[in-house]
Amino acid sequence: MTATTHYHYRSTPNPLHAVLLAGTVPLFLGALLSDFAYFRTYQIQWSNFASWLIAGGLVFCGLALLFALVNLLRAGQKRGRPLTYFLLLLATWALGFLNALEHAKDAWAVMPVGLALSVVVAVLAVVATGLGLSNLRNGGEV
Repeated sequence: MTATTHYHYRSTPNPLHAVLLAGTVPLFLGALLSDFAYFRTYQIQWSNFASWLIAGGLVFCGLALLFALVNLLRAGQKRGRPLTYFLLLLATWALGFLNALEHAKDAWAVMPVGLALSVVVAVLAVVATGLGLSNLRNGGEV
């Protein structure tokens, strides 16, 4: 008799991937709250906070995107959920980058587009993180 080994693709992220992915949510959410505070108070420092939080969110999201790409390539033929997760992260990073460019403008020129982009990016980050950290497959298999 010969023993055969079946390899299964695990959907759960490794710990570094999970930390990077989970780090995007508070950074993009903090940028959203800073934009809202700037919209309400007109204090320029809130816009500066948002710019730095967006930059940090882009770093974390970009590194998590690399892990998602590796997971997508390892998934082989069964790419349904890994592809959705990768595309959500890619959309989060791309819109976050546009948001960073928007926040590079001077003072009040950031509003209202910067606030709207922050809302969209924060929602995308929450959805992508929820999808990435959940094990939606039976038994962890694809």
